Amino acid sequence: MPALPNLFAPITIRNLTIRNRILSTGHDTTLPTAFVPNDALVAYHRARAAGGAGLIVMQVAGVHETARYTAHLLMATTDDCIPGYARVADAVHAHGCALFGQLFHPGREIMESQDGTLPVAYAPSAVPNERFHVTPRPMSAALIAQVIAGYAMAAQRLERAGLDGVEVVASHGYLPAQFLNPRVNLRTDAYGGDDQARRRFLADVLAAIRAATGPDFIVGLRISGDEKDADGLSAEDVMATLVAFDGQFDYYNITAGTSAGIGSAVNIAPPMAVAHGHLAPLSASIRARVGTPVFVAGRINQPQDAERILASGAADMVGMTRALICDPEMPAKARDNRLDDIRACIACNQACIGHFHMGYPISCIQHPETGRELTYGAITPAPRPRRIVIAGGGPAGMKAAAVAAARGHQVILCEAGRQLGGQALLAQMLPSRAEFGGIVTNLAREMALAGVDVRLNQPVTRALIDQIAPAAVVIATGATPRSAPVEGAETGHVVNPWQVLRNEVNVGASVLIADWSLDWIGLGLAERLARAGCRVRLAVDGYMAGQRVHQYVRDLWIGTLHDLGVEVIPYARLYGIDGQTVFCQHASNGAPMLFEDVDTLITNLGHQSVCALEDELAGTGLDLHVIGDALTPRTAEEAVFEGLKVAVAL
Repeated sequence: MPALPNLFAPITIRNLTIRNRILSTGHDTTLPTAFVPNDALVAYHRARAAGGAGLIVMQVAGVHETARYTAHLLMATTDDCIPGYARVADAVHAHGCALFGQLFHPGREIMESQDGTLPVAYAPSAVPNERFHVTPRPMSAALIAQVIAGYAMAAQRLERAGLDGVEVVASHGYLPAQFLNPRVNLRTDAYGGDDQARRRFLADVLAAIRAATGPDFIVGLRISGDEKDADGLSAEDVMATLVAFDGQFDYYNITAGTSAGIGSAVNIAPPMAVAHGHLAPLSASIRARVGTPVFVAGRINQPQDAERILASGAADMVGMTRALICDPEMPAKARDNRLDDIRACIACNQACIGHFHMGYPISCIQHPETGRELTYGAITPAPRPRRIVIAGGGPAGMKAAAVAAARGHQVILCEAGRQLGGQALLAQMLPSRAEFGGIVTNLAREMALAGVDVRLNQPVTRALIDQIAPAAVVIATGATPRSAPVEGAETGHVVNPWQVLRNEVNVGASVLIADWSLDWIGLGLAERLARAGCRVRLAVDGYMAGQRVHQYVRDLWIGTLHDLGVEVIPYARLYGIDGQTVFCQHASNGAPMLFEDVDTLITNLGHQSVCALEDELAGTGLDLHVIGDALTPRTAEEAVFEGLKVAVAL
């Protein structure tokens, strides 16, 4: 019997048997080009099917021309989409994995247009949303009929392409949910009014899809069990709808939140501050009321968590999307009881949904091979194994070492400190960020499996290099806090973030954080010190706190800081200090900004590369490579990706 019996039990939906309960839920990848599946998307899904997922639900496909909510979604409005979908289906089915596609119309939730102009959004009524500040145009009866027909024709095309089913997206405040919502649907015709009338759009969509597809074709519903927004659908609203449709859809796929609200949108991809499996109680309450199979997602990043949810009866299948983004082989490793080998997602959101929001293809800071399967999907053995020295045991050096050793090189990684991890060790010290330390655990395991020779408390010097005589040296020595001059620093208590995180200084009762970096450091220090009872002022040299952090991480964090009473001051450029008075300039017009009664000024002014080894080895003729913050200070994402790139090139 497998160690995770519920997770690896097959499940039959309609007449389709799915090999296990691991689901990759529909998520935008920004991989498609020309609005149809392409080679990159085929390779992306093939990797997860080969890794053992039971079911993959592809990203949304627009069902009507008015459904183009980004410039890089799939469209299923013409037969042009069929060949691309067929290629994905063939690739996924070849590995024993089932494949569904999502059918989508955003309604008023339009993120961008195709040419930069403000688009016209269509919704049940002209009720604006909060997040995108869109005021939609009410749909005419004729347009409603066209969109319903669009769902049916799109489903038929995906069936012709060989997919096993489709999922109607009524989650996160998209068009079907807008029709269900009495605060958004103000219509007085057949599609508005009482509960039954507001459900008519969804009922007509389902009936049209059933009429256009075969008897074995699966039709599921993705819906937020609670939109968690003052103007959104409540858990009670959704429960009543799911009970009303019980037995008509083949499954319910439960999530939470709505795209329409700033705070509620965080639930689309909840960051690490949100508890693991946090929606299991919601799905359990729904499953207790309906006979339709219930799927659930929401921070389920470990197979042990998924097993507990299934064993408790909270769901019939579990969405582990970001877990599969981070480790496509997670299901196979879990099946073989290699749990320690799983590269666990840390919910940083930086390269998965963070890339999507910036218009870039999906990836993962821990596994940059994700989204780049065509380039890095197969790591090939080195044609000529060599001895390689990696200087530095942060994320850049660890990734370089793991991949280079896996390719057959003899790799020696030297870390000057007593622990691996670099700045990730500091990040994990912040409130709700302990999970970030998982990147260290995961990379250390990859190095161990690859056979890297790790030497702690070992600085790399010219003498050591002469002794080891490597064929190549990779310098990944990282960075230290930037010590920019601060006018009057000698008159006050001025410290850097590392000193605070390491408890090397006493900050007193009132602190001001001068935050140039606009990253997790300023937000995290503010929360940590406020929870310790300090008065905290976060003066940011930008237009918002956490400006360079993914929006869901930032928005949740800023809400926490507000509750803790942290004062956030935007557009504040640090100038100097005089005793307990800190002077800033308004970044827009240079006007003075004074902050009094400051016990400690914490200067988060970025980092500076550690370059001594690069200078020492210059001119030796060695094959030298500089990566990560040693090249120039950035984030863990660039560090790990550069580690991969240099290791592949060695």
